Amino acid sequence: MRSVKFLIAAGAASLFTQAAVAADLPLPPPPPMYAPAQDFGGWYLRGDIGFSNQQVKNLDIANHRDPGITIPSQTLGFDTGGIYQVGLGYQFNNWFRGDVTGQYRGHANFHGLDLVSFNGAPLGADTYSARKSEWVVMANIYADLGTWWCVTPYIGAGVGGARNTISNFVDQGVAFSNAFGTSPTTAYAGTASKWNFAWALHAGLAYKVNPGLTVELGYSYMNLGDGVTGGLTDFLGNTRNNAFTFNNITSHDVKLGVRWSLDAGPAYLPPPLIRKG
Repeated sequence: MRSVKFLIAAGAASLFTQAAVAADLPLPPPPPMYAPAQDFGGWYLRGDIGFSNQQVKNLDIANHRDPGITIPSQTLGFDTGGIYQVGLGYQFNNWFRGDVTGQYRGHANFHGLDLVSFNGAPLGADTYSARKSEWVVMANIYADLGTWWCVTPYIGAGVGGARNTISNFVDQGVAFSNAFGTSPTTAYAGTASKWNFAWALHAGLAYKVNPGLTVELGYSYMNLGDGVTGGLTDFLGNTRNNAFTFNNITSHDVKLGVRWSLDAGPAYLPPPLIRKG
């Protein structure tokens, strides 16, 4: 019996000694803890590509129409042109963000047709061709409308400036009747550029691939102001100080873009699992 009591006392003393030694050892450092990355806030870069569908209200030339000549009908239009855009922006919170963008709108071919009358009587027709391109700088603000399954619809608006360039302008006119004499039927104008106030309305869908990358599919309605040609060489071969004006150029744009967050927080990584023995 005395042996059993001795063994129990020795075991208790051993456990007490081990506990006292363990209490004197330094505690292991806690695993690193990071605040979870926020869904908003911070700077971002953006890049977009797309295409335009452009219109012009009318085509006009000042101080050159002969008295009595009118244009009762015009058909005008542009081919599709490419859009290339970069920008820098800031996400203010879950609902609002803004960016400044620079955009190059590639050459779009222009085609036009005039029906011409003299004192109300049909006289003939003019057909037009040209090329147009733009540089656009825009400040934009957007409202994000909530997120469902990582998809965020948004709307927005922007204001800025557009430098519209018209080149390779050609006017193919009909020959006049004998009452007016016969003259060459081709006129042309040189390249010219014009800065205008521009504005835009935006809408689209954004998909967050990860905290640092978002993909956008967007639509924009752009008002780019006016465009002008260089000085016109008329049907008679005379160069005049007159130019055609492309009044009120607008465009329906579709763009695919990406946004890279510059302030995405570090992700939390749990400590590695270590097994001994």
